[in-house]
Amino acid sequence: MNKTAVIYLRVSTEEQVENFSLDTQEEICRREAEKRGYTIIDVFREEGRSAKNISGRPILISLLEYCRKNKQKIEAVFVYRIDRISRITADYLAIRKKIAEQGVTLISSTEPTGDSPTEKLVETMLAGFAQLDNDIRSERSKNGLRARYLSGKLVTGQCPLGYSVVSSYAVKDIKNWDNMKKAWDLMATGTKSLREITKIMNYWGLRENHRGRIYILRPTRINTLFRNKFYMGYLSSKTYKELIRGQHVPMITEEQFYRVQAILNGRNSCLPLAKRNHTNPDFPLRRLIKCSVCGQGLTGGWSQGRHQKYGYYRCSSNGCHSTSIKLETMEQALISLLKQITPTKKNLNLFTAYMFKNFHNRFSRLQKMKQSADVEIERLKDIRKLLVEKNIAGVYSDEVFKEQNSIIEEKMTISQIAKEDATIDSYNIDEVIIFIRTLLADLGETYKKASQSQVKVLLGSMFPSGLSWSYNGTLNHELSPIYTRINTFSQTSVSSSADGGT
Repeated sequence: MNKTAVIYLRVSTEEQVENFSLDTQEEICRREAEKRGYTIIDVFREEGRSAKNISGRPILISLLEYCRKNKQKIEAVFVYRIDRISRITADYLAIRKKIAEQGVTLISSTEPTGDSPTEKLVETMLAGFAQLDNDIRSERSKNGLRARYLSGKLVTGQCPLGYSVVSSYAVKDIKNWDNMKKAWDLMATGTKSLREITKIMNYWGLRENHRGRIYILRPTRINTLFRNKFYMGYLSSKTYKELIRGQHVPMITEEQFYRVQAILNGRNSCLPLAKRNHTNPDFPLRRLIKCSVCGQGLTGGWSQGRHQKYGYYRCSSNGCHSTSIKLETMEQALISLLKQITPTKKNLNLFTAYMFKNFHNRFSRLQKMKQSADVEIERLKDIRKLLVEKNIAGVYSDEVFKEQNSIIEEKMTISQIAKEDATIDSYNIDEVIIFIRTLLADLGETYKKASQSQVKVLLGSMFPSGLSWSYNGTLNHELSPIYTRINTFSQTSVSSSADGGT
């Protein structure tokens, strides 16, 4: 009676490309089985599966279970080659042992296999060669990916929102680039929370495409995007420790990136958030002026009189029995104080003249600093390019590369920050002086015309220690050094500025 056997076939995705088909394997296995006097009763076909490990190979698991249940029915398992079972020597020997325990022989159709000591030795050596081949391929692949990464090219074939991949290179995504750039600019102002910027970006139509599926943006994902150094021109990876300058076009500057990081870190800290100060246009000074008795901020509210409502500022502390202040009284006292500290026309003219001369002195110095930073940045780029090339060529070890690259990155960051600090040319000094003259000409009138948010900025800049109501009709205050300096400006101050002083 003919002996019975089954065939196990496997092909990986890479081998399918090489036309190493299952049908070819099956034909060779059937010829060998017929030659040895076996009848094939079943075929197990596993397509697109790697032999690097056993997990993720359901057909192989089914084969082992089949051998266990039908050990009285079959006598052998034919494979095209030993590496069809596994490319890991230990895994192959474990599978072979498991099959042998069921009284089933594992036979390679193209290699010498058997139960004699010599055949077992050869079989183990062949399994070792399969693992060696697999390890060499893996090492070549890793080295190729590392070389690509160190040269500043994409490794994963993926890039963040605002970019797209063309011929393995990251290029501007025409559809999303401008809106993503606007999102970075808006986030850098510090005026938007993650939830708010998420709503805005979704409203602009920004969407992520992952494996053909479109997803709306979530705050957690937005946080990840704004942490990605890819946007400032760098490649970073969990696999490779080096931070590499990419070959793609940066969307933002390093200065802007780190400004956003500071904003995100502030929002994500465990420090208690400031209490929300609800605005009330009827009482613009609520919480801005404190009670001189207990130090609590004053609140505001309306009281119903016989004929009309009356506005009052009151202490917000329940235990404080200080008297209420009429809305009009508080307003008049503040306006009177602001008019008192308004600079004289002479001092204002001297201060703006000082600003004008000092601006142009600083402008000249910063332009030189910016030019020097540009030259240094280009020099560092050339050094880094040479360093990467020598690392890939094996002249520099990975340890030397990492150390030297870290030094270059530190110098690059210093130069980039110096360059970004030299942004004084983005200001129009004539417009600034006109604004200051209008603002400081009459601080009382400026206060009357200001919105509530502007009132907070105005009073905060003039009275950094705050204002307190003394209940004798006066406001206790300490004028900021800047406004004190403006009120005491002299011709000497302007002359020193012209000579290069500050």
